[in-house]
Amino acid sequence: MALAPTSAPDAATDLSSTDPYPNARKAAGEAGVDAPDLQLFVFALFFIFGGITSLNDVIIPKLKELFTLNYTQAMLIQFCFFTAYLVIGVPGAKLVKRIGYMRGAAAGLVIMLLGCLLFIPASRTATYALFLFALFVLASGVVIVQVVANPLISLLGPPRTAHSRLTFAQAFNSLGTTVFPIVGSILILGSLADVTAAELTGPALDAYRTAESQAIVNGYLGLAAALAVVAIAVWLFRDRLRGKEHHEPSSGLAGFDLLGRGRFGLGALCIFLYVGAEVSIGSLIVNYLQQPGVLALDEQSAGKLIGLYWGGAMVGRFIGSAVLRVASPGKVLAFVAAGAVALILLSVGTTGTVSGYSLLAVGLMNSIMFPTIFSLASEGLGSRAADGSGIINVAIFGGAVVPLATGALADATGSLGTAMLLPALCYLVILAYGVYARRPLGR
Repeated sequence: MALAPTSAPDAATDLSSTDPYPNARKAAGEAGVDAPDLQLFVFALFFIFGGITSLNDVIIPKLKELFTLNYTQAMLIQFCFFTAYLVIGVPGAKLVKRIGYMRGAAAGLVIMLLGCLLFIPASRTATYALFLFALFVLASGVVIVQVVANPLISLLGPPRTAHSRLTFAQAFNSLGTTVFPIVGSILILGSLADVTAAELTGPALDAYRTAESQAIVNGYLGLAAALAVVAIAVWLFRDRLRGKEHHEPSSGLAGFDLLGRGRFGLGALCIFLYVGAEVSIGSLIVNYLQQPGVLALDEQSAGKLIGLYWGGAMVGRFIGSAVLRVASPGKVLAFVAAGAVALILLSVGTTGTVSGYSLLAVGLMNSIMFPTIFSLASEGLGSRAADGSGIINVAIFGGAVVPLATGALADATGSLGTAMLLPALCYLVILAYGVYARRPLGR
């Protein structure tokens, strides 16, 4: 997410009122840290964790076929991945506070690397549970890297240009979510045999699963090699920010009391629903496009079209950042949420090309939702902004819950079209929040 969604304010947001890291910026000086080389590393981090998150959309149909899973079981992939935000989010933030940004980034990258390597025993034993564990470990590293990347890109440079750096970083994130599924579809979704797992039993089934899952292993081993290179590069710069970081101590439950504030509490709920809706559609879109009544594509061809879904978000961010300079963020949020609902209903109510591409177009509507909800929810938090940011990161757990519920609905009804009504309901709540928060706080 969605995702992967980031907790950076929108480009058009006044950072002076929503900056979650004022003390870190103060410690570094009002001019920030002038380190363009470090900025390149942070952009690379956004690209990597965005791409890894969207790569789940490719391995879901692959593992679904290999282990003859129903949709609920297949959605455990996203459940395990996004549960890391709930489990690792707060401890990961504490780790970064203790060891610093650069060491924290290196630690996150190493954990991601270990998660990639765990795909080897998962494939050799042909065990679905091991694949899920590998994804949880991989996601744990992603969470830590994301905890680092969001404040660090704001810190690296003068405050007056922070919004442009954040927008540029978001573009790299979207670039990753666009490129990874296309490459992953080529590497992972190609078939090695003319049979399916449903036709085999016993040793023949185990051998088939091992052989077919090797494509997944090869893809993640290549990713592990790239992560190793980036981790070494980041480690070489581990002391660059020494003396320039300042982290406030916080209790384990810091920020949860903010959920009692209407604007923030509803905003956190909308983050939960948005990430869940975005991930649900991305996770099922390959199977959706394969349906005879939609585009009737083979697995690999459908997988390549995932790039259009995430690429729409990348294009929409540039359009949205310009629109948000002249329009109310709440009204823009309500508009795109209404667009997402309309596109889903259009897709479900039609067939063929219109059905397939209208669902893919929901990615364009997703583009500005996360940062806009974040900025609207953060208004008026003042010195509590850091605590609020932490809670919103925990709300990304929606990417675990809503896809699982969507998969269960698909199994219960026997219809992916009916299941898509659940993400539509999520967007409907976000539409209502946009209307509710259309005026600046206090007006």
